[in-house]
Amino acid sequence: MGALVGLGVGVGLLLIWSAFQLPRTPRQGPRPASRTSTLLARAGLASVSPTSFAALCLVTGGVVGLLVQAVSATPPVAVAFGAMGAYLPVTVVAGRARRRQRELAEVWPEAVDHLTSAVRAGMSLPDALAALGSRGPEPLQPAFADFALDYQVTGRFGECLDRLKERLADPVGDRVVEGLRVAREVGGGELGRLLRNLSGYLRDDLRTRSELEARQAWTVNGARLAVAAPWLVLLFMSFQSEVIRRYASPGGVLVLVVGAAACVVAYRLMMRIGRLPTERRILS
Repeated sequence: MGALVGLGVGVGLLLIWSAFQLPRTPRQGPRPASRTSTLLARAGLASVSPTSFAALCLVTGGVVGLLVQAVSATPPVAVAFGAMGAYLPVTVVAGRARRRQRELAEVWPEAVDHLTSAVRAGMSLPDALAALGSRGPEPLQPAFADFALDYQVTGRFGECLDRLKERLADPVGDRVVEGLRVAREVGGGELGRLLRNLSGYLRDDLRTRSELEARQAWTVNGARLAVAAPWLVLLFMSFQSEVIRRYASPGGVLVLVVGAAACVVAYRLMMRIGRLPTERRILS
């Protein structure tokens, strides 16, 4: 009897205590990826953290700034080139991301053709995707090999497709994956026709974009040359101590600031005028 009374008192005290507790905040969903992490994923560097990349930018900027300071002995010029050095890793990674996206766009039609052949041969869609890890285009093999391992371990096709999209971080890959997801969910005998139509669409899109990029190249190269030229001249002037020290005066600092702002605005404007429409990732 005493144990029963003690249990009832304990339950009552527990209910009273829980009534005065603050309501729990709902669990927030996953945070959207930052621009830095998105850029690293597009470049195939998803294993690099944004913090490490930011540290690399700071180190590069510091090293470049110290070298220019040692040569010119002019702090404003060293700061200007240090800022350029800090932005250099961003430029390199962005260029790598563009090259990787172009490379993947070139091999996706071949990958879809492999899928079409495998489906015609009677393979299931997950097995056909897993086969791309060994027989598909070389740039796509690591991602599909990981997909095969994920599907072998979990057997969850939808979740494995989501992780495949994260590894690829490619707009064309998003379209292919979502098309395959719909075909898998709807079922039926339309998968072969869907894959053939998708392959033809990807080839036409790649052909059109390649022609536009070839015509755009002169605009991009001209903009880069126009922006780099004055700073190359300034770098060569750093070896002439009597000339470069004039930039240590307030007037010289003003010239550097105005020149840097003009270069950034002009470069952004030129790139915006000649920029092609960029594909955005879907359902990511």
